Amino acid sequence: MNRLFHLSRPISAIVVTMFLLSLPSMANAQQGGHIDVLTVSGVIDPWASSYVQRGISVAERDGAEALIVVLNTPGGTLGATQDITTGMLGARVPIIVFVYPSGGGAGSAGTFILLAANIAAMAPGTTVGAAHPIDVSGQDIPADARTKATNYAASMIQSIAEQRGRNADWAAQAVRESIAATAQEALDQKVIDLVADSPDDLVNKVDGMVVQTSAGELTLHTRRAGLVNIDMTLPEQFLHTLINPNIALVLLSIGLLAISVEIYHPGATIPAILGGICLVLALVALGNLPVNWGGVILIVTAVILFIVDVKVSSVALTVGGLAAFVLGGFLLFTPLTPTSPVMPKVSVSPAVVLTVAGILGAFFVSALGAAVRGRHYPVVSGREALVGAIGMVTSDLDPIGQVRVRGEVWTATAQEGPVPQGASVQVVGIEGLQLKVVPDTSAQDKSES
Repeated sequence: MNRLFHLSRPISAIVVTMFLLSLPSMANAQQGGHIDVLTVSGVIDPWASSYVQRGISVAERDGAEALIVVLNTPGGTLGATQDITTGMLGARVPIIVFVYPSGGGAGSAGTFILLAANIAAMAPGTTVGAAHPIDVSGQDIPADARTKATNYAASMIQSIAEQRGRNADWAAQAVRESIAATAQEALDQKVIDLVADSPDDLVNKVDGMVVQTSAGELTLHTRRAGLVNIDMTLPEQFLHTLINPNIALVLLSIGLLAISVEIYHPGATIPAILGGICLVLALVALGNLPVNWGGVILIVTAVILFIVDVKVSSVALTVGGLAAFVLGGFLLFTPLTPTSPVMPKVSVSPAVVLTVAGILGAFFVSALGAAVRGRHYPVVSGREALVGAIGMVTSDLDPIGQVRVRGEVWTATAQEGPVPQGASVQVVGIEGLQLKVVPDTSAQDKSES
C-alpha cells in the first residue's frame, strides 16, 4: 500500500500540473467563443431558406456567440423569404445580417431578411431596397391582386422593422414604391445599425452591443471570437445551383433530346431515364424562376419539328425548328409586360442559346441524313434479306427440293428447270416459307473461264 501511495504522488502531481497549465487555454476558449457564419448568395429559394434555418439550429446548439449571415441577393420568392424571417425572429441566438461584398446588395427579398436581423450591417458600395411584389412569372400582378399583395408585403415588412426597432416607414416605401438606399443612406435613415468594411471589421464593431432574442437580452462578446463557416450541404448546393437560367435551358434541352432518342429507339431505356431526370430538374429550376412559358412552348415545338423532319425529310422543318428554339431561348425569361424588381431579372446567355441550338441542329441534321441514306440501303435482316443470296442445293430440285442458304436449310422451288444436288443457286424470291431459286450464273461463268 505504501508503495502504491508513493507511486500515486508523482502521477497526481503530473495530472495537477497539466490541469493548471490547461486553465489559461480553457479560459481563453470560454472568453473568445466562436461565431457561426452562413453565406447566402443568389436567388432566395426554398433551398436557401433550408440552409438558413439549418444554420440557426446549428448556432443555437453549438453555443455560438452569434450567427452572421453574409447576404448578397437580387431577390427571391415571398414564401422562402417568409420562412427565413420567421426563423430569424424566433431565434435564440443573436443574428447579424451583413450585406457584403461591395457591389452586392439585398434586393427585394433580401430587404426583408436584412431588417429581420438583430443587427443589420452593410458594406460600403452595397444597396438595399426595391421590394415591390410581383407574381411567380416575374410580371406585375393585376391591379386588384397587386394591391392585396402589396398591402400584405408592406404590413409584413413594417411589422419586422417595428419589432427590430428600425425605420418602418422606409421599409413600407421599399415595398410600395420600390425605393432603394446605399449603405450610408440606410444608416442615416436608421434602416441598418452600422457599416463595416469586412467580416473582421464587423465582428469588432458589434462587440459589446446588446440585442433582444427570444431567449432574452444578450450582450455580444465577439472581439476575440473565431469565425466558423457553415457551408451548404451537397444537396442544398446542387438544388440551389439549379436556379440558374442557363442551367435550366441546358437541362430542358437535354431532356427533350433524350426523349426524342427514346422515341426513335424504343426500349433503349437509358435515354428515357436520362431524359426524365433532366426534364424534372428543368421543371424544378423553371418553377423557381420568372419563366415565360411561351418560351418553353417554342422550345418544345422546335424539338417536335426536328423529330417530324427526320420522318418526312424536309430541311425546312429543321430550319423552322432552329428558329423556334433560338426565339424560345431568348424569350424563356423575358415576360411580355414590364416587370418590377422584386424578383431578380434573369436571362439566358446568348452564347448558351446559340451553342445549344447548334448542338441540337447538328444532331437532328445527322439523324435526318442517316434516315435518308437508310431508305436506299438494301434490307439486311429478316427473310427479305435472303433475296440475292447464293446457296447450294442439298437435294435435287425437280422442281422442289432443299437448299442451304447462309447456314440454314430451306425448301426451294427451281424456277428454270431441274437443278441437281451440289449445284449453286441464287435466291430470286420468297413465297411463304419457300425460296424461289435459279441457277447461279456467276458460278457457271467462273467454271467456263
